[in-house]
Amino acid sequence: MNKTREQLGFTMIEMMVVLLIITVLLLIAVPNLMKNNEIAQSKGCEATVKLIQSQVGAYEVEHLQTPESLDDLKEEEYVDRIVCPDNSPLTLGDDGKVEHAAE
Repeated sequence: MNKTREQLGFTMIEMMVVLLIITVLLLIAVPNLMKNNEIAQSKGCEATVKLIQSQVGAYEVEHLQTPESLDDLKEEEYVDRIVCPDNSPLTLGDDGKVEHAAE
């Protein structure tokens, strides 16, 4: 059985249509993935702030005073890192609340 020239593979038009479909799907998917990444980092930072705030409370119970800075928590080995997952720093406010510096 001999194949003719038309049956050997895809035509250029078929390849262009496939590439166009893939491009459209990527244009739809990439912004959604970027948005989900930002949401995940935001939630991760909120969780980190809550965790460090609880460690501030533990420090206050143990030392009967509020730490002067978050570095005191690190020195006493309450926490390892004092940054959000996106590496933005956290600070301790005058009222003893942990604050995200980027806000």
